[in-house]
Order: sequence, then structure tokens, then C-alpha cells
Amino acid sequence: MRDFAALQARRAGMPEEEIGDYLVAVNEVATNAVTHGAAKARLRVWCEGRDLVIDIHDDGHWIPAFQPGMVAPHDYSTSGMGLWVARRLAKDVVLITGQTGTTLMMRFEV
Repeated sequence: MRDFAALQARRAGMPEEEIGDYLVAVNEVATNAVTHGAAKARLRVWCEGRDLVIDIHDDGHWIPAFQPGMVAPHDYSTSGMGLWVARRLAKDVVLITGQTGTTLMMRFEV
């Protein structure tokens, strides 16, 4: 998954120095999907204008511990930071959860 995501970022023209943070965000969200959602998840990647869009979907129905507007996890947190990290690294994050599962979409400038 990380190799695929990195390849798509490079093809889209993302600067090499930004790919590490991008991969951290993608990895955190994908890990959440298979840990809290369902055993399998789907990753889609595409470009819209100057944005690289990542869409991760699982069939689970989970409610994230970290919601927009909440304070950051405390300094010694050992879990529950994935969405907080993704929101810090991505240009935009949208989370949709419902009857068909959970989808998280992130945007990164390229």
C-alpha cells in the first residue's frame, strides 16, 4: 500500500521532500481502517487539479476518537492519534461513516 501510494504521489508531481509526511498520513488512515473498520480496506488515488486525492474505504462502522475541533492528544498518548496526524499533514480531510461503511478522503497539494 505504501509503495503504491508513493508511486502515485511521484507520478502526480509531489515534491520528494513531502512524500514522507504524505505516507505517514496515508498509513495512519489505512491502519485505522483495518484496525477499527474491517479486515480489508480499499485505497483509491487520483488527481483533481493540483490536488492528489486519497480515498480509503472499509466496510466497518467506527466512530473516530478524535473529532475536528478537539484538542490534540496529550504528549504521552500511545494510541488514538491517527486522524489527528492525518488532519495535521493533509490539506483537507473528510470522514463519512454510514450504512455502507466508512470512507476517509484526504487531499494533498502536488
